[in-house]
Amino acid sequence: MENHAEYLTGYEMEELVPIVGMLAGKYAGCDSTSITYEQAEKLTEAVLYCIQEAEQMSGDYSVRTEKMSALQAYEAGLECIKSKVADTLMVYNDMIPEFDAFENRCLYDTVIKGIPEFFKWYDVRFEPQNTILTLDYPVLMDFTRLCGIDRIGEYVRCLKLEQEFLTVFPGEWILGVLRSYSTGYRDMIENLCEIVLKEILAHMLAEKPLTAARLEPADWRRISKRLERPDFPVAAGEELKYRIRKLVSD
Repeated sequence: MENHAEYLTGYEMEELVPIVGMLAGKYAGCDSTSITYEQAEKLTEAVLYCIQEAEQMSGDYSVRTEKMSALQAYEAGLECIKSKVADTLMVYNDMIPEFDAFENRCLYDTVIKGIPEFFKWYDVRFEPQNTILTLDYPVLMDFTRLCGIDRIGEYVRCLKLEQEFLTVFPGEWILGVLRSYSTGYRDMIENLCEIVLKEILAHMLAEKPLTAARLEPADWRRISKRLERPDFPVAAGEELKYRIRKLVSD
């Protein structure tokens, strides 16, 4: 990164330089003059990332700066990151025994091959801001503003929620929905929950059980007419109407 504008802290850079120097000494074996400019940038980002973690733990940083020195904030943030790594690993390990990729390679590779690599290579002290993974499987939440363990932690929790939802239904039914959606379902890079939700909503609107065969054109015409009714769905409001229309028409 060329600047650190995205890391908002309650400390001046003059307060952070000694911490960066201390970290550089540990990284280079006490010879901080031997590190490259690029590495110095990464270490500066590491310090800022840790301090931001500490500030986010307890609200408005303008109040906290009177209570903690920059070094104290850095150390508190570092411990917070370590705790987040442990918590995320626990969530991941809890998800894995019942994990089902439903034959989708992108989901399988991301969860089974990719995420363990994050835990293997994540550098809490010297580069906690590095997300490491590209997270190819798309989830239904946008975590692009996050990085490091913050992004991985939210991503893993979202995956766990998806699994809890998908595994409510028989695996063969899920596979049937995916096969009907695309013959290339094994290689597609799409969110499986979105596809399944579309199927569920469509059957609900067509007033057909999920065990019914794929919907016919007449069913889709009936769904469209229902969506156009002025009283549908009054309680949910226009936002829900828009989302359901989009799911059905995609």
